[in-house]
Amino acid sequence: MLRLALLLVLVAAAACAALLAGRAVPPDRVAEVLAGGGDPTARHVVLRLRLPRLLVALVAGACLGTAGLVLQSALRNPLAGPEVTGVTPGAVLGAVTATGLGLAGWDSPAAVVAAACLGGFAGAGLLWLLTGKDRGDPAATAVNGVLVSAVLSGLTAMVLLVAPGELGSVVQWLVGTTEGRVWEHWHLLWPWALAWGAAAWLLAAPLTLLRCGDEQAAAAGLAVGRARAAALVCAVALTAGAVSAVGALGFVGLLVPHLATALTGADLRLSLPGAALTGAAVVCGADAAAQLLSRPAAAVLGADRLALPVGALTTCLGAVLLLFVVRRAPGRTY
Repeated sequence: MLRLALLLVLVAAAACAALLAGRAVPPDRVAEVLAGGGDPTARHVVLRLRLPRLLVALVAGACLGTAGLVLQSALRNPLAGPEVTGVTPGAVLGAVTATGLGLAGWDSPAAVVAAACLGGFAGAGLLWLLTGKDRGDPAATAVNGVLVSAVLSGLTAMVLLVAPGELGSVVQWLVGTTEGRVWEHWHLLWPWALAWGAAAWLLAAPLTLLRCGDEQAAAAGLAVGRARAAALVCAVALTAGAVSAVGALGFVGLLVPHLATALTGADLRLSLPGAALTGAAVVCGADAAAQLLSRPAAAVLGADRLALPVGALTTCLGAVLLLFVVRRAPGRTY
């Protein structure tokens, strides 16, 4: 519990950094607004722009961290994340397709959630069909997951070719960003995340058995197929909610579970909340760093204003961490 408390402190620190990182309102004026004062412009920036952006980043990170740990536990593969099991690419494909058809957009978050869910479930379903009888084999699941993700990413590229005029609006889903998040996104995301996060925590015992292998889980009386299907549904729902709000944040769902397990241990009753807190801290901290790095990047490139997407930062840092994770166990089969 002490480590969870430390993670809460880390989340609070990342939230403060993200709230103070913007350029339009300096930190002292942010504190003034939070105390109930401030001029109308500062209040608008802090209360209508920065605060919902901060909250959406926290919840989206929590969703991705939890979804990643659920997938890795259900599939018994440390490299099974939403990004490489067809879930995130499917959710992105759903959101992009709905946008290209004019059925959804950043101004209609509810439609985006529905489209992302359909795409995420389609990606997970395709992986389910391809693995067939090998669903309990981590290596087969990993290979098929990469294949499904590649196919779905190719389909997304084809949608962009068919509707090139939508490129500007859908590139946010391809890279991942917290820019432009408003209270409507928050009001739609938090009940979804709370419900499916609670469902994930309730699956802690079945997921623990699935980690031991299908034969051992079945011997303990677990209905392996139903338990794994429930875990996949939960992971897809959490991922779809995050993708619909902030797009495809690379490597968050894949690597946050490793950090959470290292910090809180292997007990899923603790590591699942730990993954949620770690994901929230990582995404929020990356958002703060992206805002701070946007200033020197704009100066170097000679641009008046440059907004570095948080997804670009998580992808770069995640690639480095992934290399470290793989090198720690060079003889391990994934």
